[in-house]
Amino acid sequence: MSNSVFVPGHITGFFTIENHDISLKNGSCGAGFLLSKGVRTTISKADEFAVEINQGNNTIIDEVLSIMEIDANFKITQDIQLPIGAGFGTSAASALSLTLAINEFLNLGYSRGLCGQIAHMAEVNIGGGLGDVIAQTGHGMVLRTQPGAPGIGEIKSFKHDVYIGWKTFGGIDTASIIRDPHHNEVLSDIGLKYLEFFEEKPSLRNFLDFSCRFSNETNLMSDEVKELVDYINSRSNILGSSMAMLGNTVFAFAQNEDDLKNLEIENMHIDKLNNTGIVYD
Repeated sequence: MSNSVFVPGHITGFFTIENHDISLKNGSCGAGFLLSKGVRTTISKADEFAVEINQGNNTIIDEVLSIMEIDANFKITQDIQLPIGAGFGTSAASALSLTLAINEFLNLGYSRGLCGQIAHMAEVNIGGGLGDVIAQTGHGMVLRTQPGAPGIGEIKSFKHDVYIGWKTFGGIDTASIIRDPHHNEVLSDIGLKYLEFFEEKPSLRNFLDFSCRFSNETNLMSDEVKELVDYINSRSNILGSSMAMLGNTVFAFAQNEDDLKNLEIENMHIDKLNNTGIVYD
């Protein structure tokens, strides 16, 4: 007996930080998009408790299990399909897919919203992304209009038929940025400006334009990221390019897969916008 849940990876283009003393209300607003790759968690019967993951460590798993107060024998297998710590929301996808899979395996009867709140709390507790979990309950391009966990925050989803190319140069310590008062203020001030613009006209081109402006104005781009973003944005057949928040990663959108392949960028991966969202296998 086993069951699996897939949760897509999520990349944020621009955002504001919305701190709150209550974990479920702590979060962020902003805009991002979901990928066809993400994290698949499988729960299966076992004589004793076991965890098998293909990369990273058990930190987010342990936090989820602690919040859920689970004490049972089963095996957790996680397939993390994207780089960890590079702006893909893998920690949130790990937490959410795990919570949903355990809920189904043990017949706990939790709503999807409650599972999302548990995953959000786990993310906040370990200093992970503040808006990834609620975004990962959506599909396509996701606008976070109210901060907080699923059921408390609010999102809007938009479907688009586009290809996504990405290349990562490594990770960024998310916790060190979102917990720093200076970064917090700068990011939120600039992010609020573009969030308000985007809420008025939530188009694909505006998302790409505002994401690039945000990454430039916040000075978070490394030299290698900026060089690649500038190169991609100079190509007329590319819709736009920017930096994943928060990760040392470049993403680009195109209408055709060949337009991304023709960039001939070493180690660039090509994906599609995920217009489906969470999948129960």
